[in-house]
Amino acid sequence: MPKGRDLAVVLGALMLSMLLAALDQTIVSTALPTIVGDLGGLNHLSWVVTAYLLSSTACTPLWGKLGDQYGRKRLFQASIVIFLIGSALCGLAASMGQLIAFRAVQGVGGGGLMVLAIAIVGDVVPPRERGRYQGLFGAVFGVSSVCGPLLGGWFVDNLSWHWVFYINLPIGLLALVAIAFALHAPSERHRHRIDYPGTLLIIGWSVALVLMTTWGGTEYPWASPQIIGLGVLAVVLIAAWVWAEHRASEPIIPLRLFRDSTFNLSSAIGFVIGFAMFGAMVYIPLFLQVVHGVSPTMSGVHLLPMMLGLLVASIGSGQLISHTGRYRIYPIVGTPIVAVALYLLSLLGTHSSTWSMSLRFALLGFGLGLVMQVLVIAVQNRVDYADLGAATSGVTFFRQIGGSFGVAAFGTVFANRLADNITALARRGELPRGFDLTAVQGDPKLMERLPPRVRADLLDAYSDAISTVFLWAVPVAVVACVLTWFMKETPLRSGAAAAAAANVPPPGDGSSRHEAERALSELIRHDPEALELYARIARAAGVDLPPAQMWALCRISRDGAVSGGELAERAGVTVEEGRPHVRGLVERGLVTSDDGVLVPTEQGLRVADRLVETRRAGLARQISDWSPDENPELADVLTRLTRATLGDDTEGRAVHGGGRHRSHPPRDDH
Repeated sequence: MPKGRDLAVVLGALMLSMLLAALDQTIVSTALPTIVGDLGGLNHLSWVVTAYLLSSTACTPLWGKLGDQYGRKRLFQASIVIFLIGSALCGLAASMGQLIAFRAVQGVGGGGLMVLAIAIVGDVVPPRERGRYQGLFGAVFGVSSVCGPLLGGWFVDNLSWHWVFYINLPIGLLALVAIAFALHAPSERHRHRIDYPGTLLIIGWSVALVLMTTWGGTEYPWASPQIIGLGVLAVVLIAAWVWAEHRASEPIIPLRLFRDSTFNLSSAIGFVIGFAMFGAMVYIPLFLQVVHGVSPTMSGVHLLPMMLGLLVASIGSGQLISHTGRYRIYPIVGTPIVAVALYLLSLLGTHSSTWSMSLRFALLGFGLGLVMQVLVIAVQNRVDYADLGAATSGVTFFRQIGGSFGVAAFGTVFANRLADNITALARRGELPRGFDLTAVQGDPKLMERLPPRVRADLLDAYSDAISTVFLWAVPVAVVACVLTWFMKETPLRSGAAAAAAANVPPPGDGSSRHEAERALSELIRHDPEALELYARIARAAGVDLPPAQMWALCRISRDGAVSGGELAERAGVTVEEGRPHVRGLVERGLVTSDDGVLVPTEQGLRVADRLVETRRAGLARQISDWSPDENPELADVLTRLTRATLGDDTEGRAVHGGGRHRSHPPRDDH
């Protein structure tokens, strides 16, 4: 495993990669009006976002399982390469069709970046520190939501929209080189039966439904053969997907989850939240840049209140949930706030003040933040261990799919309303002769060439179209409000769930093992101080050893054989300072010393095993609702993490006084 500087390089590369993938969901939003102005095709604007969301969402579980099976390093490098190829092609796109196709390629790589970065953290970071780093990666995901719109606008104003994609290339190549040279440790392999048919079918019916939503009433009448055909195709593909999931040994989404009301409600509410969030993020910049004439950079600044509100509410609700164990109240409060915010957004017009807009954006973000994290917690708190990973990824999947549908549906409403408004202006004779409706729809910048009165009328037309989008979203949010009242309140049933609730959860690979490791790592991170912890374990195990000797015995037993100098270095003390503790173990017959090499005796191994088992039992009680003794995989995770943490370097320095007198820095244990 990487150590010292190599570990820092690996973690830096992982964070860069996570930042790239997370930014790509938000950085494009403020650039979209400019992209449309250059490439045309306002009616297809929603697909620039939808293509990325669909491909990344569907491929995320696949990347996780492939990484488990074939090793994460090469799969992670492959995902970076695919993402960079997609980014380069997006920057070179000469038409909206090309850009949409290349965004789908980019999304395939982006899904791998997200899930594999978090999985590799588990390979290179000790369990006691893993929760902190995973929380940090979750924070990167949150911060990117704030910075993305701002960066997208800055690139458009100071370079060109192409750099929204080109900027990924140097950063991605840097991460690729760092991973290639610094990450040497092979990850633990797990065999999987990968659900390829389920993955392809879920992409198929999602695309069919989104196309039907996008084209219905715009490209083709709702009763046209094309739209009806897409609806029939979606139904057939859904039926085939159900059949495939029923037969799959490791389905993407096990069908038994749909028998659980909490999963169904959380998925439905998540769908609506994704619908509102991604739809708003696409059309708010369009409103700001076209109707209010602000620059792309400033439109990103205008979105900051929304993103800050989302982060504050998400982190704050997580902290409160971890302290109280109650979560139902937050979606009950959050969904009406979302509905009210969407209604207030529908009242915006050409003369709305910056202060008024910022308050409405912040209110929308705050409402979204109260709901998003809670849905994952509710599901994890309800399902059995075997379904923990699938249920978590399932709720995330429906939120992302909701985003895809939201962007598509908003796009259809917007395009229809705008066309009606401009047609009405033309009929009243308020447009100049030769006015090209299609050209203006494809390139909003053409309005700048029109006479002031005509331009004002068109701005009102755009404003009304975007307001209609938000007005149509209100009843959808009201449906979510109703659904939240049917959610069951179950106090958090495990200490791990309560500890993990305090952080914004980073994306996982859809496996129960990953979710269990994340929760246990967070629980271990909240252990009491090492001296107190070791004293508790000693009392419970009936072992009469001081903490420093307990640590040394666990460390020697774990390594099998270790020199006195190396043991002292790991504890952060000099050999002379550590010698009394080792002597005590030798005198008790727990350790032998031969030419400075310390080896545990049979009795020492038994005592160490008793200490490990006591610690394991304490952790098992905190996740008793997951029935670790009935789930071999969970039992193995529990044992492995316990052995990895009892006797680690961090505890060694703590029980020896924090290493205040060490003569040289401790060597990294990993």
